[in-house]
Amino acid sequence: MRLLVIEDDPALGEAISRCLRQDGYAVDWQVDGAVADEVLRYQRYDLVVIDIGLPGMDGISVLKALRKRGDKTPVLMLTARTAIDDRIDALDVGADDYLSKPFDVREFQARCRALFRRSRGAASEVVTIGDLVFDGAGKKVKVGDTQIILPNREFRLLEILIGNMGRVLDKEKIAQHLFDFDHDAGPNAIEVYVGRLRRKLGDSLPITTVRGMGYVVAAAASNGA
Repeated sequence: MRLLVIEDDPALGEAISRCLRQDGYAVDWQVDGAVADEVLRYQRYDLVVIDIGLPGMDGISVLKALRKRGDKTPVLMLTARTAIDDRIDALDVGADDYLSKPFDVREFQARCRALFRRSRGAASEVVTIGDLVFDGAGKKVKVGDTQIILPNREFRLLEILIGNMGRVLDKEKIAQHLFDFDHDAGPNAIEVYVGRLRRKLGDSLPITTVRGMGYVVAAAASNGA
């Protein structure tokens, strides 16, 4: 999953980006609203976190421009303002959620996970597919009674594949969700990560190669997605 954080406070922006990367997410960070608006015109994200008070272009204007282009990417607004009117304005122009500063990082992480779930149409962080159980909140994967240990990037790759069950994803699209601007990766890297997942998951979740197109995960039955 790839996120854009738009926050001009260096300490907060660094802290948010660090905690998200530790969770295995790909994160791009911008401090200027106008620059972020340009980035959003060509790069798609799974979630955008926007501070209302920004140089160049304020957060509400960035959000308005995003929605005017028809972009439905989930947006979490951050604000140091306590006035109810600011919160209403953010929601009215298309924010999916807001969080007032200061906030507990655990609440921030939980709200991000909730927006990811909502965008996938999932009611729960736990997805069961045959013998495989994927727990997004707990960052756990089990096959039967066996827990499968996955490094962050493999875990997020599995999350992407499960979140797009039945849809063919090409390597470029996977890379766009899995890597940020500082960690660009070519098709060979995606092949390596997919190969590792296949070896660890075995037949519990077949990842099929569609020649010339990409990869697809298909399962006869699943719960929670």
